[in-house]
Amino acid sequence: MRMNEQKSCILIVDDEQQIRRLLKVTLQAHQYAIHEASTGEEGLQQASLICPDLIILDLGLPDITGMEVLQRMRSWSSVPIIVLTAKDQEEDKITALDSGADDYVTKPFAMGELVARIRVALRHATQSINDPILRIGELVIDLAQRIVELNGERIKLTPTEYDLLRILAINAGKVVTQRQLLQQVWGDHHNPSDSHYVRVYIGHLRKKLEEDSTQPQWIVTEPGVGYRLLSPD
Repeated sequence: MRMNEQKSCILIVDDEQQIRRLLKVTLQAHQYAIHEASTGEEGLQQASLICPDLIILDLGLPDITGMEVLQRMRSWSSVPIIVLTAKDQEEDKITALDSGADDYVTKPFAMGELVARIRVALRHATQSINDPILRIGELVIDLAQRIVELNGERIKLTPTEYDLLRILAINAGKVVTQRQLLQQVWGDHHNPSDSHYVRVYIGHLRKKLEEDSTQPQWIVTEPGVGYRLLSPD
């Protein structure tokens, strides 16, 4: 690291000391500056004082819930937030993402997976959305012309397919919930029972983008939560 480069600052909000210690040691080894909080209120106070570049937030806190911390944070800050959730708590993941979390990692988690999620979230926080051309590996999307190319070949998409792909591509590497896709593609007139529309159109997209639509490499399913367009680092 060059002397004039600043370390990204990460705030860890988790009541389990062992997890905080593991995260601190690992993330410091990846050149991140680390701050810690063991309660929700302490996390909110620390966030306002140090203005971190990213927050890792456990949803199971002893004083106030992680969900309340998330909602209060989002009332005044757009800092990237990655939540830690327990296994098989899909509804918590969906609620957190719909409430403004940038991503989630399920306990027990692999540190490599968490570090990758951190890189994606930090990249999204700093990237410009003014560039009309999105490039994700060999996938190129011209937002101005609504043109999609994969491996140099034009891909013909219906308007709905294109809108779904555009949202996934803008959020490349991040999970997008079915609720978010319904809201952004079908608008305010959708209802929760319309989620089958998302599955149908994702299936159409996979047939056009994937070499084998039964083993997708581009658009992967986050079971019970939503979809993620993979973003090669």
